[in-house]
Amino acid sequence: MTASLSILIVEDEPLIAMMLEDFVDTLGHTVAGTADCVSDALARLEQGGVDVAILDVHLRGGEPSWPVADVLADRGIAYLVSTGGHVDPPPARHAAAPQLSKPFTMDGIQAAIDSAMDRV
Repeated sequence: MTASLSILIVEDEPLIAMMLEDFVDTLGHTVAGTADCVSDALARLEQGGVDVAILDVHLRGGEPSWPVADVLADRGIAYLVSTGGHVDPPPARHAAAPQLSKPFTMDGIQAAIDSAMDRV
């Protein structure tokens, strides 16, 4: 298992966000915060202290999370993307980001976190 990490969860479905928080905690990591839109996620990133982020591809109102991925990539912060189904191909810059498909499993989340950390 990876050392304890501080993980930002960007997810617009409250129940899924809560489930991810529980999984992150159970895996021995810390939840750095949650955000349900791009502006909240960017504001949280300004506070620092994030080792890795889990980004839902489509946020409320169909808002894509790619602007958050751009900031994470620019700052050298690990991230992975989560999706519940068919998504358009990611921007080329984020095509190699680890993907976590719903429904989530504990092992799947840890493997995606490990993969994201291996990329930074």
